[in-house]
Amino acid sequence: MVDFLEELKKKIINKINPEEISLKDNSYLHEKHKSFEKNKYHLKLIIKSQKLKAVNKIEAHRLIFSILDKEMKNNIHALEIEIK
Repeated sequence: MVDFLEELKKKIINKINPEEISLKDNSYLHEKHKSFEKNKYHLKLIIKSQKLKAVNKIEAHRLIFSILDKEMKNNIHALEIEIK
């Protein structure tokens, strides 16, 4: 799991070069949900980036989702994004 999160962080860093980045697995908070799949993650990304702050929120989210496209289709159920 740690390797997966580190891999995601590296992909984001390579494309955006943020000042700070944190990625947390919040899957345990969703275990009792009806649609919960144990092989898909619920993640929270906290990112400080002047590049992302320079565009509107929708464009920033689109950029992040495009970077993580493969993972969003296969490994991630939900991604909460906080841009600072």
